Amino acid sequence: MGESIERFPLFPLDLVMLPGEVVPLHIFEQRYRTMIGECLESESEFGIVWLGGEVLHDVGCTVEITQVIEETDDGRMNILVKGVLPFRLRRRVDDMDYPAGDIVLLDEEDPTDEEGAVDDREAAAAARRGYADLVERVTDSRPGEDDLSELDAYGMASTIAFENDAKQELLELRSESERLSRLATLCVRALERYDYAERASERASSNGRVHH
Repeated sequence: MGESIERFPLFPLDLVMLPGEVVPLHIFEQRYRTMIGECLESESEFGIVWLGGEVLHDVGCTVEITQVIEETDDGRMNILVKGVLPFRLRRRVDDMDYPAGDIVLLDEEDPTDEEGAVDDREAAAAARRGYADLVERVTDSRPGEDDLSELDAYGMASTIAFENDAKQELLELRSESERLSRLATLCVRALERYDYAERASERASSNGRVHH
């Protein structure tokens, strides 16, 4: 395990953040306005944890505020945040003005000695091939090899609108080779769903008739 941090500010959302991912947030509740104000003043981070239905997941991502886009007279804010590091929530803290908890930052693990470990090079090649195929299918433009070589699993996944459960799985995996292997599978499945949806749309537009 990595560094432990006590009384760390938390923002439970129906959102999974990945390291390196940038997303906009609209801050309007007073408790979170207080939290963000303190983070801005101290130039500190807070954590986003996925609140799915009634379930608060215990692995989240620390984020830094990269930009305050807008601040209204009543204190509401539009900000940009960037994912930094995955963490595990060890204990919730309920005596602060906003949600908080004691967390531990998650280290990477080396699976090379484990039975059935995935080869990094093979996993990277499969993930980048699947990612490039998906991007090309959706945008008609294939990423270049130089661009692909600069992207890790998080970097690729953060550009695709995966469901929260898929992103959470990637966030919880503790080795890059495992994330790359899982990402390759996710890209293949996403491409299959995209192709199915496109065929269904074409069939619907032709009133169900198949033209030869």
